Amino acid sequence: QVQLVESGGGLVQAGGSLRLSCAASGRTFSSYATGWFRQAPGKERECVVAISWSGNTYYADSGKGRFTISRDNAKDTVYLQMNSLKPEDTAVYYCATVRAEPHRLYGAADEYDYWGQGTQVTVSS
Repeated sequence: QVQLVESGGGLVQAGGSLRLSCAASGRTFSSYATGWFRQAPGKERECVVAISWSGNTYYADSGKGRFTISRDNAKDTVYLQMNSLKPEDTAVYYCATVRAEPHRLYGAADEYDYWGQGTQVTVSS
């Protein structure tokens, strides 16, 4: 069984930065694709960024140029660095993972098998 724990959320002013962490237990992140999703009140959960276990990345338009995903295999942790935050980035952020072929990554929530509990990010104007 895989467990994911997110951390690093909080309250930040517009223009500020946060780094979210997603720590895995139960297995290593190798052989798994991982994504960061967010869900704002009244909106659907959307993929912000995804990474294959070989290192391919996908960025949604909402995060391009501002968000960066990275991975520390030794720590079984995936990070989401968020810069130049905007009020519209306010949401609960989730990490998710699924066993995958090396270069595969996924942008749809229903393609992921394991989810963390989420961490709140609030950006004030």
